[in-house]
Amino acid sequence: MIEVVLRAVRVDVGSSTPLLLLEEVAGERVLPIFIGAPEAAAIAYALQGVQSPRPMSHDLLGHVIGALGAQVFSVEITELVDNTFFANLRLLRANEEVVVSSRPSDAVALALRVGAPILVSDDLMASEGKVMELAFDEEDDEYVELDSSNEADLVEQLREFLEQVRPEDFGA
Repeated sequence: MIEVVLRAVRVDVGSSTPLLLLEEVAGERVLPIFIGAPEAAAIAYALQGVQSPRPMSHDLLGHVIGALGAQVFSVEITELVDNTFFANLRLLRANEEVVVSSRPSDAVALALRVGAPILVSDDLMASEGKVMELAFDEEDDEYVELDSSNEADLVEQLREFLEQVRPEDFGA
C-alpha cells in the first residue's frame, strides 16, 4: 500500500464532474478519482475545517465508530473495476481488525475527519496513477495542476505578438 495525501478537490472542465487528486507521500504520482458533488462538498468542508451546528454524515460515522469502541486505523483505495473505484475502511476494535467496504469519496471524507491515513494499493497506483505537476496557489490556499497546454498557448501568443510588433509601436 502507498500512503497518499489529498492535494485537491477539483472540477473536471470537460465533464463538470468533481474529482479528488490523491498524491503519493513519497513519490510524484497522483491518483485522480471522479466523485459526486455532495461528496466533493463534504470533503471540501473537512479540508476547510467548516463546523456545522449538527454532525454531518461523515462526522456521525466517525462518532458511531468511536462510540462502538473502535477507531479508523486507515482507509484503503483498493481497485478499479468497470470504471468504479473501491475502498475499505480498516477499523481496529479490541485488538481485532474489522474491514468495511466503502466508496472512496466516503472513505476520504471520513479519514480527513478522524485523522486516519489514506492508502492506495500498489497495483492501482501503478495502473491509474498519473505524474502531474501540482503547485500551491496561495491566493486560493490550495494545490492546482500546472497545465502545460496553457503554457503552450502563452508561448504561441507571445510568438504572434513578436511577429507583428513594430518599433514605432513603442514610441520614441
